[in-house]
Amino acid sequence: MSLTFEAVYENGVLKPVDPLPLKEQEKVTITVHTGQSWVERTAGIIPCTDARIIEWAAEDAELDYPPPPEVS
Repeated sequence: MSLTFEAVYENGVLKPVDPLPLKEQEKVTITVHTGQSWVERTAGIIPCTDARIIEWAAEDAELDYPPPPEVS
């Protein structure tokens, strides 16, 4: 049987988000795939190789998302 499920690592223990269909004390083999960062998930969306444009887009406050809260 093969299962794919989400779990949270907490206090040194992987805790499944939902109950698993396993017997108590059943031995399993686990492969862990960590989540990707925002940068990894969005890499290559805009095909650009100009380092100046990439740096500008990464650092310009007007392009922040989500935008900062407006000051009254």
